Amino acid sequence: MTEPLTIPQAQTTPVPVDPYAALRPASPIRFLYGINPLAKLLAPLPAMALLVFVRDITTPLVFVALTYIVLLVGVSFTRRLAALLLLVPVAAVVMGLGFAIWTDSSGVDQSIVLWQIGGWTMYGGAMLVGLATGARVAAIVSLALIVGLSTTGPDLVRASVQQLRVPYRIGYTALAAFRFVPRFGYELDVIRQAHRVRGSHGGRGPIAALRRWVGYIVPLLAGAIRHAERVALAMDARAFGAYPDRTERHLVPFRTRDVVFIVVFLAVSAVVFAATFPWVLA
Repeated sequence: MTEPLTIPQAQTTPVPVDPYAALRPASPIRFLYGINPLAKLLAPLPAMALLVFVRDITTPLVFVALTYIVLLVGVSFTRRLAALLLLVPVAAVVMGLGFAIWTDSSGVDQSIVLWQIGGWTMYGGAMLVGLATGARVAAIVSLALIVGLSTTGPDLVRASVQQLRVPYRIGYTALAAFRFVPRFGYELDVIRQAHRVRGSHGGRGPIAALRRWVGYIVPLLAGAIRHAERVALAMDARAFGAYPDRTERHLVPFRTRDVVFIVVFLAVSAVVFAATFPWVLA
């Protein structure tokens, strides 16, 4: 008796990441995935606008800590989230040192001397101003991550069309254009693999890398044109733009939880600004 033939396991290839794929919460605790994208966008906006005019270091640090708590509770903990949470403070410190070096020492407190190189002196007041500026940037970026890490592009477009009455011709056209980005990444990976199979790697060094990229341009543009034609035909087949309104298949409602999120976030922001108001004036 002959043994049954077995199909060898196919070698898996890495699937390109689609930034517009649906986000699925890991548990009901991850509440940010269920909040309307416009609510997550509007709630931090007042704090982000006021942080531009803040000059102390306490207020931005409080908002960074508050945002980190919201993100750690509201979204799934991934390597991407961990990398961003580590990158933001590191980038803030680096920017703070750069701002401190470029700060005019004549307008800061010169009572504390941190170090001196030749005729140049780093004062504690300049360092405080630089770190406060870096902290403001970190706070604004952290607040923007609330909507960035818990919202997909299609949901933001649908919410804009449904709640803000943005014309669907503009919203969905922009969405179709943005979806070209992951498509280009996939096609570029296919072109690279085809070149490797044919052995046209071109050697090593910057000149060889430049030649490889020149060889990628023509097939990439050809693929982009083909994809654009398919998208245009698909939109024409669905009578895109023929009527002033379209029926929505996926609804993104604005519910009571969204109002509660906006009110609570604005209240907490007001408390933070009120608590740090004496230091802001100092």
